Amino acid sequence: MAPVLFPDVLPVDGPLAAFALFFAFAIGHAVADYPLQGDFIARGKNRNSPQPPLADGRSDSTPVWVYLMGAHSLIHAGFVWAISGLFVLAVAEFVLHFLIDVLKCENITSFAVDQWLHLGCKGVYVIVIATGLAG
Repeated sequence: MAPVLFPDVLPVDGPLAAFALFFAFAIGHAVADYPLQGDFIARGKNRNSPQPPLADGRSDSTPVWVYLMGAHSLIHAGFVWAISGLFVLAVAEFVLHFLIDVLKCENITSFAVDQWLHLGCKGVYVIVIATGLAG
């Protein structure tokens, strides 16, 4: 699949192109992690926080954190897929984003470490694409 967002960042044929791709991934991360996350997902994805009320105002005894963490991670995976055009990187992003955010929610990492880990993943994706490892 060809990239949908920022199609001019591929192919990665030098340092400037690699930086442009990383920059595109960073923009996608910022959009997905801040305006697209929203308060409901931000609070509800943490299994250690009080469960937020659902859209209809009711509470549910079913823990919703795993659904909300999954939805948040899917948004990130969608950006990676739209920027890179690579399904395999989207799947990697879904799994890695889910795990990194769980570490933050469990207070194993801080907010800053969480953000650096996410950006580190984007750097690895650039290397994978630039070296042709992703196909």
